Amino acid sequence: MLSFERLYADGHEEVVFFSDPSCNLKAIVAIHNTVLGPALGGTRMWTYKNEDEAIEDVLRLSKGMTYKAAVSGLNLGGGKAVIIGDPTKDKSEALFRSYGRFLESLNGRYITAEDVNIGVEDIEHVFTETPNVVGVAKIHGGSGDPSPYTALGVFRGMEASCLKVFGNRSVEGKSVALQGAGAVGRNLGRLLKDHGAKVYFTDINEGNIAKFKEIDPDATLVSVDEIYDVDCDIYAPCALGASVNDDTIDRLKCKIISGAANNQLAEDRHGVILREKGILYAPDYLINAGGLMNVSIEFEGWSDSKATRMVDTIYDTTLKIFKISDDQDIPVHKATDILAESRIESIKKIKGKHLGGALNSHRFPGRKTQ
Repeated sequence: MLSFERLYADGHEEVVFFSDPSCNLKAIVAIHNTVLGPALGGTRMWTYKNEDEAIEDVLRLSKGMTYKAAVSGLNLGGGKAVIIGDPTKDKSEALFRSYGRFLESLNGRYITAEDVNIGVEDIEHVFTETPNVVGVAKIHGGSGDPSPYTALGVFRGMEASCLKVFGNRSVEGKSVALQGAGAVGRNLGRLLKDHGAKVYFTDINEGNIAKFKEIDPDATLVSVDEIYDVDCDIYAPCALGASVNDDTIDRLKCKIISGAANNQLAEDRHGVILREKGILYAPDYLINAGGLMNVSIEFEGWSDSKATRMVDTIYDTTLKIFKISDDQDIPVHKATDILAESRIESIKKIKGKHLGGALNSHRFPGRKTQ
């Protein structure tokens, strides 16, 4: 349930509900923090059971975006949006253009992009009504589909984890249990195959399964529940969050957790348990930041080489966080939080501003075409 007490506790600046009965639009935008810059985060479309579930998701994800941008060194804040609806039935040009008009009314405080069940075509409709969107088609000066860059960042985090655990960054010969064969999962699967890893995978969508088998015919398909029991080197959650929870954590037979899903730990205490069990957890909101890094440079003029160089830095930052974890004897997720929070606080002091309101308003800086 949404309340001011909840917003105060999590530090959110603004939560906005948008509705348009003419196209059945039901959208929620959560702006968490704009100290470092305008809030940027994707829009996802999902068949939530109820509005409370949608609110919980958007609040949790928007806060995660603040930390993701901060730890990645980006001059962006954190925000997220959800559209309540069935992506197989409820999508329309009218819905996304209406959504775009609502986003324009936020005056640049929130910039959106693709997320779960939202593609470039959908974003193009939003772009018709507002410039406050990234991930648009390359013909419009955008970068297109961000999933290859998200997958590359996860792969770099996985390599850093392998160096820490096995003494060598290579994934060759390693076994990986990959949960989720969507766009990011497939791109990660291709990287794993090309670098000699053995992949076990699962997905709830038959189409995704078929596409993944085209990428890696040697990959082994397991059931949705069985993925937690695979005896592997690396567990790579690439679906929805909270897959490391009370029901699954004792079933995991891996040495590393490194995946693309947001908020992989159901609760903070699960990060502590992983450390006690000797399982290295690669910080999810750092290593899955490749897509965010990629779209962020649309502001200054996008290029593949520029995006790839930026995403490659995830390897070194992951190792830096592992060192903080070791030096301070704290779980990795706490070390990641420390790095992100220290950057936000340092910039907040420089600005001499408080969170929220016009003091932290930002305008979209515009998009340069190549």
